Amino acid sequence: MNVLEVVALLAVGGAGTTVVLTRDPARQALTVSLFGIVLGILFFVLQAPDVALSNIVVGAVALPLMLLLALAKVRGGVR
Repeated sequence: MNVLEVVALLAVGGAGTTVVLTRDPARQALTVSLFGIVLGILFFVLQAPDVALSNIVVGAVALPLMLLLALAKVRGGVR
């Protein structure tokens, strides 16, 4: 394991911990987006660029967008 892989793994661990410790659902959706980006970087470092691109699309864009839309619907913001 080289230094870049260790740094990426530590970043994923830190981002995952941040997601778990965040209490506000709207902020948690944003931290999930950050976690998706960091996880995509880890996959890229581990030489899996196809998995990294699909993870960034789903984990950093689609999932947080769905969560924010669901929160807005529950709170009465979207009709």
